[in-house]
Amino acid sequence: MNKIAHYLQNHLRGEVMDSKDARLYFSTDNSILSLTPSLIAYPKNENDVRKTARFSWQLAERGRLLPITSRGSGSDQTGAAIGDGLIMVFPAHMNNILEMDSKNGKVVVEPGINFGKLQQTLKTHGQFLPFYPSSLEYSTIGGAVANNAGGEKSIKYGDARNYVSSLRVVLANGEVIETKPLSKRELKGKLGLTTLEGEIYRSLDALLEENKGLIKESKISVSRNGAGYDLTNIITKKGFDLTPLFVGSQGTLGIITEAEISTVPFNEDTSLVFGFFNDLESLQQAINELKKLPEIPSEMEIVDDQFLGMVNKINPNLLKDVLPEELPKFILFLEFDDANERNRRKVCKKASNILSNYAISNQMENDEDKIENIWKIRDASSVILNHVDGNTRPLPLLEDGIVPVDKLSEYIDNLYQIFSKNHINIAIWGHAGEGNLHIQPFLDLSVVGDRQKVFKLMEEYYPMIIEMGGSTSSSYNDGRLRALYLEKLYGKDVYNLMARVKDIFDPHNILNPGVKINVDIESVKNILRQEYTRGFNNYLPKS
Repeated sequence: MNKIAHYLQNHLRGEVMDSKDARLYFSTDNSILSLTPSLIAYPKNENDVRKTARFSWQLAERGRLLPITSRGSGSDQTGAAIGDGLIMVFPAHMNNILEMDSKNGKVVVEPGINFGKLQQTLKTHGQFLPFYPSSLEYSTIGGAVANNAGGEKSIKYGDARNYVSSLRVVLANGEVIETKPLSKRELKGKLGLTTLEGEIYRSLDALLEENKGLIKESKISVSRNGAGYDLTNIITKKGFDLTPLFVGSQGTLGIITEAEISTVPFNEDTSLVFGFFNDLESLQQAINELKKLPEIPSEMEIVDDQFLGMVNKINPNLLKDVLPEELPKFILFLEFDDANERNRRKVCKKASNILSNYAISNQMENDEDKIENIWKIRDASSVILNHVDGNTRPLPLLEDGIVPVDKLSEYIDNLYQIFSKNHINIAIWGHAGEGNLHIQPFLDLSVVGDRQKVFKLMEEYYPMIIEMGGSTSSSYNDGRLRALYLEKLYGKDVYNLMARVKDIFDPHNILNPGVKINVDIESVKNILRQEYTRGFNNYLPKS
C-alpha cells in the first residue's frame, strides 16, 4: 500500500485499497472509456468524506493533486464515474434510508442506496420516485441525483431536479454545507460567512446578477435538459437555492452525502393504449395531437421496425405471440395511471380516437396481464443491449439526445440517414412524448476502423441535435463524452460562465476533473477502450 493509501486508512473508518485488481475494476464504468485510479476509498460516513476532501485540498495547496471521483455502482455511460485519482465508492456503507415521512412523502437517504431497493421500500408505503432510470435495479440514488436522472415516466412527472428538496454536501475543502431555498435574510447571512461556503455564495450571487440576461437566454426549449450546469433555477421567487445546481453536476462541484427527496403516490392500476404506424408523418401528427390531451400520459414510448427485427433475430420466441406477422414501421405506447379508473378510461378513449385518425391500427388494454405482455415489446431493449456478436456489441456513445417534440420525425429521419451513410444498422427506442431517443450502434472497439467511427458518428450526431434546437443530454448527463459538445450547445459565453462556476466551487480542480468542463477530444481519444463489456458487479470490501 502506498503512503497516501496508508495515511487515509489510518484516518478513515472505511476501507482504502490500492491493489492492482481493485484499481483495474474501477478503471471502467458503463461507458466506452477507461481510466485507472490510484486508490479506492469506501467512506463509512460523512466524516470520512470530509476528511478525504480536506486531505486532497491540503495536498493541492502544496502543488500535489489527488482528484476525487464519487461513484455509485458504475452504471454511468459518459465516463463520469472513472478518474485517475481517488475513487470514492458509496454503496459499501453509505447506503441507508435515514428518514421516511409517509405523511409528507419525503425520504432522506445516503447516496449509496440502491435505487431499486429504495423504490421497493417506498411502494410498500404507497409512494414511489417517478424519475427512475432504466438502470434502477443496479444503480444508486446518488448517481441518479448527480446525473439529474429521468426515464420513461418523466413525460408526466419530470426529472430528479423536480424532487430533490435539500442536500448535505461536502465541499472541495472538506466543509459540510446544507442546501435548501434561502430567504433574502438567510442569503445575507451566507454572504457574510468567512468560510469557503461564504466565498461561494458571494461569488455565485455576483456572477448570476451580472449575467442575468445571458443566463435567461441560455434556456433550451426541450422538455428535459441534463447538459451543463443548471444556472436558471438557483434564483427563484422563493429565494436562492444551490440544490438545483448540485443536481446534475456529476460530482464536479461537491460530494453529496445526504439527499432529501419528495415522493409521489404510487398507483399500480394503469391502462395502456398502443398504435401501429407505417410512416413518420402520421406518427408525428398523432404525437402532436396526443400532447394536447387533458391528462398527460405517464409514459409515451416508441420502438421502430429495426428494433423489432433485431429482437426477433436475437430471440425469435420472445415476442412471438405479441407482434403481428407483418411488422409495422413504428409502435407507439401510451400508459395512463390516474388513480380514478373512470377518468383513466375516459382519457384512454380520447387517446384511442386520436390514434384511429393516424395509426394503421390501435388497441386499448386495461387487463394487468395483457398490459404486462404488451410491455414486453418495449422492455426487449435489454435483449439488444446485452447482445454480443463476436467482439461487436451495442455501444453507449449516442445515447440520450433530445429535440423539441414537434421535430421528432425529423430527428428519426436524420438518424436513419447518418447510419445508412456509415453502413451501420441501428435500433431506435425511447421517450417519444419528449423527443428523447436511445441509439446504440453495434461496433467492435478492437478494430481500428470502428474506433475511428466512434468519433465520426459523434461528430455527425451531436451537431445535428444542436442544430435542431435540442440538447445533447436529456438525463444521462455530460461526463467526458458529451462534454465535448457543451460549448457548441450553449455558445462560448454561457460555457465560460459554467467554467467560472466550476472554479468558484473547486478552485484546485479536485472534484472529478475532466468531466463536464475543460474536456478536449484528444484526452477522450486517449482513454477509449479497446474492448467493451457491460457489468455491474459490486467490488465491495467484505464486512
